[in-house]
Amino acid sequence: MASLAGGFMAMGGHIEVIWQPFEYVIIIGIALATFIIANPMSTIKDTGSALMQAFSGKAPKRKDFLSLLGLLYALMRELRTRPRNEVEGHIDDPQNSTLFQHFPDILKDKELTQFICDYARLIVIGNARSHEIEGLMEQEISTVKKHKLKPAGAVGTVAEAMPAIGICAAVLGIVKAMGAIDQSPEILGHYIGSALIGTLVGIYGSYAILSPLAHKIKIVREKQCQPFIIVKQSLIAYMNGALPQIALEHGRKTIATGERPTIDEVEAEAIANVPTLSTVQQAA
Repeated sequence: MASLAGGFMAMGGHIEVIWQPFEYVIIIGIALATFIIANPMSTIKDTGSALMQAFSGKAPKRKDFLSLLGLLYALMRELRTRPRNEVEGHIDDPQNSTLFQHFPDILKDKELTQFICDYARLIVIGNARSHEIEGLMEQEISTVKKHKLKPAGAVGTVAEAMPAIGICAAVLGIVKAMGAIDQSPEILGHYIGSALIGTLVGIYGSYAILSPLAHKIKIVREKQCQPFIIVKQSLIAYMNGALPQIALEHGRKTIATGERPTIDEVEAEAIANVPTLSTVQQAA
């Protein structure tokens, strides 16, 4: 915005010319209406949340991955060493589970917590095949990702329409200018200049505001899907016979290099500090 206004003023332009409130009313009003018409209310509400998450960069960080790996390790270890009835209580009611409460950041994410508990329950049942569970997990992750990316698609659709909406506002401005064709060149030039602001706002709003926002939402939401992939890879490796610590490595390897904790960090922060069921039961 500084480059746009500063460059225009440096060329000798008068910045007040850019302020054409009725052009903005036309463009923003049509853009909002197309957004509302094109999307269900759930997507409209989620877009507000997605925008706030994009601005705040609310995506899993290294500490969140370590916390998730710690929970998975504790859960897999107990699944391996404890009888079914001792583990089922934590899976059936994670909100009141002292084991899950040791990882409050994970517990706050109800969708991820439910994902973990659902597949841990299938493991406890004991007669599910790993390749069948893997297919089911992939399908659910695909559904989660599709749902999370709806706001990005919704904003992107409006961004694609913005240049044409700007042209609509510009055409209306030209129609107004044609009605004053008998006026002086100064007045007529003012009307035409005002009309062209509509084209400017439409193109600028599309390529410099909404398209980058849609891309930012997509990046943040895709990162929010990463924990589900970690859970999938870890639990499938465990079902295929890997020890909990080895299964954890399968999940760790799915994390992007820049955010991936090292093996030493996992051992020091995710494995060494996790509680056992006996510990948390005594604490309770």
